[in-house]
Amino acid sequence: QVQLVESGGGLVQPGGSLRLSCAASGISGSIFSFLSMGWYRQAPGNERELVARILSGGGTHYADSVKGRFTISRDNAKNTVYLQMSSLKPEDTAVYYCNTYWMRDYWGQGTQVTVSS
Repeated sequence: QVQLVESGGGLVQPGGSLRLSCAASGISGSIFSFLSMGWYRQAPGNERELVARILSGGGTHYADSVKGRFTISRDNAKNTVYLQMSSLKPEDTAVYYCNTYWMRDYWGQGTQVTVSS
């Protein structure tokens, strides 16, 4: 059973930065290193959408809306994946969720990011 716990959300002004963290537990570090990890977000009234994904080998994929502004990374020694968000816009406001698949989908509880002046 994999548990994912997100942290780092909050209120930030447009143009600001935040770093989200997702800590995985319930699995060994050797398994975590083989997992593809993703960040999704869901704004009120919208469907959940993929923001960024990082593969076991370090390859990354980003939604067009965040390319050049967000960076996903991982620390396999800490079973943690990060999302560095810069140049934040009001439309980035959403609940951000961490996701992985290990025999089934696992989701964290989400962390709220609000971009507003």
